[in-house]
This record gives sequence, structure tokens and C-alpha cells, in this order.
Amino acid sequence: MASWARQVSRWRCLLQAARAAEFPRRLRSCSSSSSSSSSSSSSSSAQACRGFAPPALLPSRSDVFPRRSQACRRVSAGSCSPPESAEDGSFSSPESNLPSPVKQEQPKAETLPKLNAKILYEDWDDIPPSSALEEISEEEAVQIIAEPLLPLRSSTLRDYVDHSETLAKLVHLGVDLSQVEKRQKAGQLLLTLDFEKDIRKILLFLKDVGVEDNQLGPFLTKNPYILAEDLEALETRVAYLKSKKFGKAEIAQMVSRAPYLLLFSVERLDNRLGFFKNELGLSVKKTKDLVIRLPRLLTGKLEPVKENLQVFQIELGFQRNEIQQIVFKTPKILTASKKKLRQTFDYLHNIMGIPHNMLTHFPQAFNSKLLRIRERHMFLTFLGRAQYDPAQPSYISLDQLVSLPDEVFCTEIAKASMQDFEKFLKTL
Repeated sequence: MASWARQVSRWRCLLQAARAAEFPRRLRSCSSSSSSSSSSSSSSSAQACRGFAPPALLPSRSDVFPRRSQACRRVSAGSCSPPESAEDGSFSSPESNLPSPVKQEQPKAETLPKLNAKILYEDWDDIPPSSALEEISEEEAVQIIAEPLLPLRSSTLRDYVDHSETLAKLVHLGVDLSQVEKRQKAGQLLLTLDFEKDIRKILLFLKDVGVEDNQLGPFLTKNPYILAEDLEALETRVAYLKSKKFGKAEIAQMVSRAPYLLLFSVERLDNRLGFFKNELGLSVKKTKDLVIRLPRLLTGKLEPVKENLQVFQIELGFQRNEIQQIVFKTPKILTASKKKLRQTFDYLHNIMGIPHNMLTHFPQAFNSKLLRIRERHMFLTFLGRAQYDPAQPSYISLDQLVSLPDEVFCTEIAKASMQDFEKFLKTL
């Protein structure tokens, strides 16, 4: 638009210059007509000149009609006679006083000067843009690079990485967008955020909390929603944990292992800590140690925890103090599968004859694979070495049964070779 405005302004200047060049010639023609014409023709000629010349340059009425013409009396059209008192012949003949007949000319229409477009474009600052329909050569056509269109809808963030600076920087940071887009509305969230305005401050906050640089990408992959949280609210939650005597290193460990921890409000965090303290009957220190070792207890659902506690107490027959010891030693039992807990306890207690007190002292057996326990117990039974009573000389602890590698188990516990153990497994 700016180039066309300059073009219109250039045309206007050329028209004014053309009119200025015509003005002196017209002014001379108007002056000659006024000196030789009569009163009637003078007025018409003056009007013609007045249409072009400025009012200050037009002849006045006194110049066109001299005062002496007032003595002429009216006679026939186009004639004048001298006054009767003039007898000395000082006046010339009436014919000499009459203006010569002049044919009134019509003012000619103004014609615009011919303007050459080539001359106009010579001193222009900007050349008007070419038309979209203008033909171009094949070489120019090959040099045209068309930017790919941004998809209006897509099921993957991969289509937007080349168009979004935020996504590109997150990928460089180590965020796995293929995992992020599987989370509900997480992809839409990232597309609406600005890296400098929204994300940078959260990254600096996480580094200040204690999250390592190489863990920022995996952390945001698991919890991209923290990028939409208010920074002041996040700082308040960290301050609450510090008020509960959690150290900086412990908070960093909890946040890294439970990325959703800082999404919980202060009230919700306080309720979770109170639940485990009261439900398990633990002291404040043991409750703090419990959630440090398994921080997802604060972010997970409480229903599975309540159900597992009931399984241990009602179905498996453990006392309250035994449950406290089991949970404190192995917090994962609170989130384990109830079916697995029942099957493992049934094999350890009813088939192998392990009493409750031994299971209480070594609850890690509940987290072991039931297949490994069964294979090793059957191999020891085959060798006649399945002895789990501490009072007997060939006693084998649960720790030795489930924790040692196969080679060590065979040579030190079963007193057999690895080949013998593998041949036995083929008979099962």
C-alpha cells in the first residue's frame, strides 16, 4: 500500500508541474484580449481568464472600461456618437472608437501532458510489487521454497516441533514428546506455553529444589503439568516440607522419585502424612523415613493401601505391631498386588512352614518372585536340605533363599553345581 501511495503522490506532482508550465502562456493571451476587445467581449474574456488565473492577476473593471466611455450615449447596437458640445473635432470618428469586432473564443479543455511510465519509474524509491499472475522463468520457480503448512489438527506433537520453539527446546532438554502426548491434554498444554515466559522459571525452580540437569527431561516427561503451576504455590509446598523437618537433599530425592509430589496442595500433603502416622501407629520420625523411602505413598491412591492393610490383618493373620514392622522395612508392600500377597504368603506359610514371626523379620520375601521361591524350595527338598528352622544346624534363612544369585545359591546353599540345578528345572 505504501508503494501505491507514493505512486499517486508522484502523479499529482507531475500534473501540478504541467499546469504551472501552461499558466504564463494563458496569462499573456488573456492580457492581449482585454486591451483590444469591447466591454461585452472584455467581460467574457476576463471570465475565461479568471477560470485559470488567480484573482490578483486579472484586469480590473476600470481598466477594461475607461471613464471616457461613460459619455457615450446609447444608440443602435454596436455604435456610439460624440456629444453635441464637441464642435472642434477633437474626437475621432465613431468608427475609430468602436472596438474591432472580435469573435468570442470558447475556452479549450485542459489536456494532460503525456507522461511516459518509463520516466516515472526511473527515480522511484520502490518498484511496485509484481503481480501474482506474472509469468516467471523455470529457474526462478525452482528457487521458490514453500513453507509447509501447520496442521490444524494432529494426533502427535511431531508435526509441530519444526514450528514451535518451545517444543524444540524441550526436545533438546531431553523431554520425550511421544510419552507426553499420551497424557491427557498434555500436548495441548505444551503448545500454549512460551518457553521464555512460562517454562524457564519452572526449570530454574526445579534446579533450586535439587533436581539434576540430566533429570529435568525425564522429570517433565512424567509430569508436564507442573509447567502450568503457579510458581508461588510451588514454593509454598516446598516451604511446607521444610517446616516438617525434611532436609534439602531429602526433598530433592522425594521430588525426583515422585514427580507429581509438588502438584499436591499443602493441605493434601498434610492429610497424607497424618494418614500414615495414625493408620500405622508410627512416630513422626518413622513416618518421615517411610515417605522418604517411598514418596509415591504421598501421591498415590489411598484405597489400595487401606485394602492391603486389611489383607495383612484379617486374611493373613498378622498383628498390628507386626504390620508396623513389615511396612517400615518394606514400604512397597502397601502398594503391592493383593493377589500376589495372598499367593506368596500361602506358599511360604502353608507349604514351606514359615511362621509369622520369621515373615515379620524378613518381609522382603513378599516382594520376591513366587516362581523363584518355588523352584529353589523344590530343589532343596529334592536334595534333602530344605530346613527353615533356626534351631536346626542346616538352617537356611529366607534371605539366603530369595536374595542370592543362582550360582551362589547352588554352590553355597544347595551344595550342588549349576548344571544339576538346570537339569532339575527341566524335570518340572
